[in-house]
Amino acid sequence: MSTAAVTARPGAVLADLLPATRTRDIALVLGGAALTGIAAQIAVPIPGSPVPVTGQTFAALLVGASLGARRGFLSLALYALVGMAGMPWFANGTSGPGGASFGYVLGMLLASSVVGALARRGGDRSVLRTAGTMVLGSAIIYAVGVPYLALTTGLSASAAIAAGLVPFLIGDALKAALAMGALPSAWKLAGRRG
Repeated sequence: MSTAAVTARPGAVLADLLPATRTRDIALVLGGAALTGIAAQIAVPIPGSPVPVTGQTFAALLVGASLGARRGFLSLALYALVGMAGMPWFANGTSGPGGASFGYVLGMLLASSVVGALARRGGDRSVLRTAGTMVLGSAIIYAVGVPYLALTTGLSASAAIAAGLVPFLIGDALKAALAMGALPSAWKLAGRRG
């Protein structure tokens, strides 16, 4: 099947442009988990917050959009399970299920699935659709991460929002802008090569 035929097919994500094999799917899932783990090491501490700014949320959303809901979920599940088992690839080289920021990891699992499902419906094909997809994905991560932060630290809801949401909004806007340029451009490039 040519790239142009795959590009035109409804329900395709970028990973579907590669020849379909079980080996491809395994490699994509492993690669998505590894990308998220590597991106988590890009961490900038936020004064007054136990949660750093990292690249892992951006990676998780890109993995979901590029791989689709099932492979995106499996990538993030692998990332979470391996990190819980002791691999030091959560933010700042940490591991284990505890910690104030683990709720964001759980939120990324759900967000990668939702973003992947939206990408299958064309949510990554235009700048505006990609913006909406990334905003929704980020909102899902916060919907899980901020309450988890409050529960594990004893912060009030307003304090958890101040420490676990507000400082990250500018960074999330920049990440969304990057995705808004990258994903639709990748589709245009794939269409030209078909």
